[in-house]
Amino acid sequence: MATQDEFEQANARAQSRRETGPIAVSARYDRRIARIVVTLNSGLELAFPPRLAQGLENAKPADVSTIEISPSGLGLHFPMLDADLYLPAMLEGLLGSKQWIAARMGKQGGKSRSAAKTAASRANGKQGGRPRKNAA
Repeated sequence: MATQDEFEQANARAQSRRETGPIAVSARYDRRIARIVVTLNSGLELAFPPRLAQGLENAKPADVSTIEISPSGLGLHFPMLDADLYLPAMLEGLLGSKQWIAARMGKQGGKSRSAAKTAASRANGKQGGRPRKNAA
């Protein structure tokens, strides 16, 4: 359980984040363009398809039609999915955590085809394929 000092430090960090970084002042799902639209206190509006955001990949329009903004303005909550997006991380990792973005990039990279990748695969196959992992 957090001590009173830890609680006060966390509140101070949150207050600093609200004062120095962008916070959400409104959020809605625009069915016409099939995008979630978030307005920040800076006046900037972000619009993105739900499928690009971590936790919303398979969301239907009805699932994202209700969006709640956290009291701090740093989070978006989608009650129909019980999913949350943290605005600073979303902006930093482009709609998901860095780990999630890296996994998606790796998945895409694994699908890429090039002459070099084909040649490397053939050479590896001639040597018996990938070495098997030793069970520890």
